[in-house]
Amino acid sequence: MSSAVVFDLIGCDFSSSPSRRKPIGLALGRRDGARVQLLGLERIETLPALAQWLAQPQPWVGGFDLPFGLPRELVNTLGWPTDWRACMQHYRSFTREQIRLAFAGFCDARPVGGKFAHRATDGPAGSSPSMKWVNPPVAYMLHAGLPLLLDAGVYLPGLMPPGTGDAQRVALEAYPGLLAREVLQRRSYKSDDRAKQTPDRLIARKDLVNALELGQTRLGLRLKLSHAQRDALVQDASGDSLDAVLCLLQAAWAQQQHDQGDALYGLPPGLDTLEGWIVTAPCSASGA
Repeated sequence: MSSAVVFDLIGCDFSSSPSRRKPIGLALGRRDGARVQLLGLERIETLPALAQWLAQPQPWVGGFDLPFGLPRELVNTLGWPTDWRACMQHYRSFTREQIRLAFAGFCDARPVGGKFAHRATDGPAGSSPSMKWVNPPVAYMLHAGLPLLLDAGVYLPGLMPPGTGDAQRVALEAYPGLLAREVLQRRSYKSDDRAKQTPDRLIARKDLVNALELGQTRLGLRLKLSHAQRDALVQDASGDSLDAVLCLLQAAWAQQQHDQGDALYGLPPGLDTLEGWIVTAPCSASGA
């Protein structure tokens, strides 16, 4: 953790298999009213390095781009514990191959068009089922990332009872695609494939960054960037840096809700305490 940067917000673009080529991205920032200043971007190349980073006592509210829970329908069908912490401890005991076999067996028993179970948050957020193990492998992201947060002793609102975990380090499930789609609709802004890093995607990143700076989203927050930071976000064709910043803004919104008296950091009061909820996702479609 950089001692030169005084921050209290984190956005994390997570990878279940980080490397020098595809590191975990962290955006560090602070909020002043409706203005969110990006203070720095960090790259973490291993899961143990992220664990070490998270364990430090710096207070923060963080948005993490990985699922925090599994669909209740899946858990019930597999006969796994329906208490969230017990379920997550059970889940972390599996290998990735065991996860794939268990989830593939679940899917094989279901009709075409309904193979995967969904969480209540998936519809409003437009997110992939947290049991998907390919394209994207979010099941492995949950398996790799959530234990790091548990072991670091952070507090996860809506999933942990108040008073458990460190209330000074608050982790929320974020999803950058939710905020990006609000601005760009169906336009793509990123690709890891160099052949697909097109001028249209470059223009989309410019448009997205511009909208965030102007506060043109329903979050009502304005992103404050230096010229160099703006260039870095636009020029990163993988979109990883921008995704971390989108998660940072979702964390900033959650922090704002908490500062205004919301103990759940903007999560819906009726959320399923086994499945969890993506911060800033509308709750009307869930019945929450």
